[in-house]
Amino acid sequence: MGREKTLVALAGQPNTGKSTVFNAITGASQHVANYPGVTVEKMTGSYRYDGAKVEVVDLPGTYSLTSYSLEERVSRDFLLHEEPSVVVNVADASNLKRNLYLTFQLLEMQVPLVLDLNMMDVAKRRGIEIDVKELEKQLGTTVVPTAIRNGTGKKELLKSIHAVSLSERPSEPFRIDYGPLESFLTEIEGELSGNGALWANYPPRWLTVKLMEGDDEARRLVRKNHSNPELLLAFVEKKRQAFESEHAEKPERHVAFRRYHVADDITKASLKPKAASSQPLSDKADQFICNRFLGPLILVGVIYLLYYLSIVQGYNLTNYTWPLLAKLRSLTESILPNPGFIEEPLIRSLTLWFVDSINALLNYIPIFFILFGLIAILEDSGYMPRMAFMLDRLFNKFGLHGQSTLPMVLGGIYVGGCAVPAVMSCKGIPDERARFATILTIPMLNCLAKVPLYVLLINIYFVGHKGLAMFFISTITLLMVLPVAKILTRTVLKKKETSPFIMEMPPYHVPTIRGVLGRATERVWLFIRKIITIVAVIAIIIFVLLQFPGLSNERKAYYSTQKDLVTANFYKKIEGNPYAEHVQGKNLMALVIYWDKYKNAKMMAKGKDAAKAINERFKEENPIFFKIAQPKKDKDAKKLNRAFKKVFSARKKLLREIKKEKIDNSFLGQIGHAMEPYTKWAGFNWRINVSLLASFAAKESSVATLGALYEQEEEGESLETRMEKGEKGFTPLHALALMLFMALYPPCIATSIMVKIQTGKIRWMVFSMIFPIVLGIMVATLIFSGGNLLGLSGLQAMFAFYGLALAITIGMGFLKNE
Repeated sequence: MGREKTLVALAGQPNTGKSTVFNAITGASQHVANYPGVTVEKMTGSYRYDGAKVEVVDLPGTYSLTSYSLEERVSRDFLLHEEPSVVVNVADASNLKRNLYLTFQLLEMQVPLVLDLNMMDVAKRRGIEIDVKELEKQLGTTVVPTAIRNGTGKKELLKSIHAVSLSERPSEPFRIDYGPLESFLTEIEGELSGNGALWANYPPRWLTVKLMEGDDEARRLVRKNHSNPELLLAFVEKKRQAFESEHAEKPERHVAFRRYHVADDITKASLKPKAASSQPLSDKADQFICNRFLGPLILVGVIYLLYYLSIVQGYNLTNYTWPLLAKLRSLTESILPNPGFIEEPLIRSLTLWFVDSINALLNYIPIFFILFGLIAILEDSGYMPRMAFMLDRLFNKFGLHGQSTLPMVLGGIYVGGCAVPAVMSCKGIPDERARFATILTIPMLNCLAKVPLYVLLINIYFVGHKGLAMFFISTITLLMVLPVAKILTRTVLKKKETSPFIMEMPPYHVPTIRGVLGRATERVWLFIRKIITIVAVIAIIIFVLLQFPGLSNERKAYYSTQKDLVTANFYKKIEGNPYAEHVQGKNLMALVIYWDKYKNAKMMAKGKDAAKAINERFKEENPIFFKIAQPKKDKDAKKLNRAFKKVFSARKKLLREIKKEKIDNSFLGQIGHAMEPYTKWAGFNWRINVSLLASFAAKESSVATLGALYEQEEEGESLETRMEKGEKGFTPLHALALMLFMALYPPCIATSIMVKIQTGKIRWMVFSMIFPIVLGIMVATLIFSGGNLLGLSGLQAMFAFYGLALAITIGMGFLKNE
């Protein structure tokens, strides 16, 4: 069978080394995309054989080809409609019986098949020896033994793929005898044979079996292609009921058991007799790792290590990456128009805002690289399925899944996570309903960006109970996430599909460095490519909302007058100073820029040698300005230095006042004032509203905005002091309400975009923003207005709410899932 193009599909169950096979045969020639209309990743690659290009598609790992999960449907639709030249079924040679279940379904689909018996090295260690010729005879297809991790069998596999792509399909395909079901299948096949489109486009035997199993996607194909679909489907349903009535067993159950029975027979015929072997090492390890008592302790240790290495140590690495990003900002700043004394060109403000927004995300790359590398280690080692298995019982009570564990850890199940990688990691959850519930509730956990506001409020309003308040906010989020997940799965996610919890315990493996680094690099690049471009656009929108309409002409004139007074006073004080001629006119602003750069460079310097080098560089750049910055024993330079410091501080004060007034008069500021009549019941005034609105871009913006709104009256005055002075009527109840609202606050822009990517729909991104606001306002109002009504202190309200959340969580756990 000659074709213009050779298309190879890799199919296999999870943990069979399918991705390793894909990487081995395609090398660096790979591309990641999504299948049309869904969020399942599509890995494609290519290689050359005998001078011709061969395209390879790595299908999602699935245990079968039913319609239970999105991955199974995607794989099956690809095989049916893309008509690959060859399908390579990657199977675990050490667990042949289980893997044959998928092989049977591929053979029933009559695809040109090569069975890759991978992991032969593992099978050998377990004392398993497979008679490959006998297996080929039993299945009627090509079988190639490999151990791809070690490079064994790659040439033979490529040769077999080429041979099968050129061969004709067997006239008598593999056929399972379904026993008492066969007569029913024959009747249905007879009905199908009268319809040309179905008979010609889909394998008759496969379609007949699927219809008898009650497969929804098979029914959809009938409705789409049959001339009288409802009549045929009614006939099939009648036969299904007849079989169940006669044999007291559902047809799909009978089919599954017959496949396993045939798999058992073929496995026994294909395995060579072996001497009694000891218990596999993986089974021995599982006696401890999955132990009822030791298992959870080991799990906690692994989770802590994952958090510590990725979030804590990864964050420490940003100390080295941030200076590089700061240099990028400085380089950008150097080519932009210089600022005025109180004026800043719009192009400068916009560009620096844009760079700062992008840098804020790029700074997370060390964290993400470590994180994705560790995830790859957990996946390749075989521990990830065990982690999911141990926690599934708890999470299942709240509509979540065992594989929701990792996203929640990354999102900050205690404190200090990040929602972006957490949402990204949700794509591994096979249950669609649980996956959506996890995606929508992860932003309610304590990401690192929320912590500054918690610390600020606790330091002001819970001074005597800092540890208790921090424990409260660190753990209360989980007690809110679990009930909310349960409510979502019983309401808006009710119609989302669920799939059975199927979890195998694959043998443990030692991950390869190439595989781990390759997976980490691929996922980091995906983050950069998909997130930053969209965040850049949103950042510009936020900039416009914060900058416009700006100051009125009267206020501009006022600040211009203040500037003139400051500079006039400065020139009066330095009159007669020999250095005065060097700071006249535009030179004054040049000194301001020089001074600012010098102070920043000195602050970043590490060690005496670095500080000395900076001094030499700035002295060479402008000896006069350096003398003013470092006057030493020069009395005239000292006098000008003192006068200039006052000018520098006065300029900073004017800039803070302008920034505060701009925010107050901006579109966001106006919205904050307009919201005040409604948010006052939650204890929020317009300043809090503006800081929360600014937090839509990034949670860190809440504290930064508050810093701009609460004016610094004295040099070096802390934000805690300024906020305490500026909000005389604020109480611990206000602070508690604000902390809980921030805990439930909608996801930041980066996370929101990731929600859209993972769900595939803008409406879910919008929903993920709206429902936390509603819930947060309800909780904050309950705390503030309810606490005031009952006469509770902040600490009493904290204890009362914790008890209420705990009781609701326990109660929701007892509600049965539908």
